[in-house]
Formats: sequence, C-alpha cells, structure tokens
Amino acid sequence: MVNILEVILEIIKVTVPALVVFLTVFYMFKTYMENEQRKNAIEMRKQNKGLSFPFRMQAYERLALFCERISLGNLMLRVRDEKMNAGDFRLAMMVAIQQEYEHNISQQVYVSEDLWKIIMFAKNDTINIIDLVSKTVDEKDPGLELSRSIFNYLNEVKNTSLDKARSAISQEAATFL
Repeated sequence: MVNILEVILEIIKVTVPALVVFLTVFYMFKTYMENEQRKNAIEMRKQNKGLSFPFRMQAYERLALFCERISLGNLMLRVRDEKMNAGDFRLAMMVAIQQEYEHNISQQVYVSEDLWKIIMFAKNDTINIIDLVSKTVDEKDPGLELSRSIFNYLNEVKNTSLDKARSAISQEAATFL
C-alpha cells in the first residue's frame, strides 16, 4: 500500500510541473501565433491599400466630375437646344443625369458607403429641383424659360447638395493621401 502511494506521489511530482510547463508553452505559442496573424493581416491591408489606391483616387475624380456634369448650370448648357420646349428640355436633363449616373455607378465599389449615399442624395436632389422648377413653367414654353427659372432658383439657394457632395468627396479623398 505504501508502495502504491509512493508511486502515485512520484507521478504527481512529475506530472504537475510538466503540466504547468506545457500550459505555459501553449499559452505563449498561442499568443505568438495570434500576434503573427495580426501582423500578417495588417501587412495584407497595407498591400491591398497600395493596390487599390489608384482606383480609389480615380473614383474620387470621376465622382467629382459626375457632380460637375450634373450641376444644373453645366447641365443646362450642355443639353439645351434652341428648338426645345420646356417639357423636352426637362426630359433631356433627366436623361443626361441618368446617363451620367449609369456611367459612374461602378465607382461606389471604391468609396465609402456614406459618401455614396451623399452622391445619391445630390443626384436625386438635382432631379427634384428640376421637377420642382419645371412645375412653375408651362411645358409648351420655350426651354429658355425653364433655364431662367432654374437659374433664379439657384440664385436663391447658396449651398446645394452637389456642393456638399463635392466637399465630401474632397474630404474622403484627403484621408487616403
């Protein structure tokens, strides 16, 4: 009986320190591996950021151009035809905005979700302004009348949603420089 108790005691003397050493090494190894994984993830993000940087900058440029092209002053100059009546002119502006949007829709992949929402709001607000102002002009009136009404509206509004969108594009682009 004493013999068995001594053997068990000897086993415990050897097993407990070995278990403590094993758990310590396991914890250290686990911590080391987690740190290495974190370092690798950071390095991958840096590499991906470097690869996507030109695409992001191009997206910001294209979205700034989009805002410029759908700004009402530029849009009216580009779309206007002397022969158009107000209804046709309204429709031509709407089509031009939609075409510009479709041409730039893929840029949302490279910008933040918040910025894309701002861009969408600016686009929709521009369409709403055209709709709102076109209701004050008869569809059969010359397109020039609609242009005048839109310019009058723009003179009353100092900071449009497109101005805010341009500012948001610049701010987000600056965070990547």
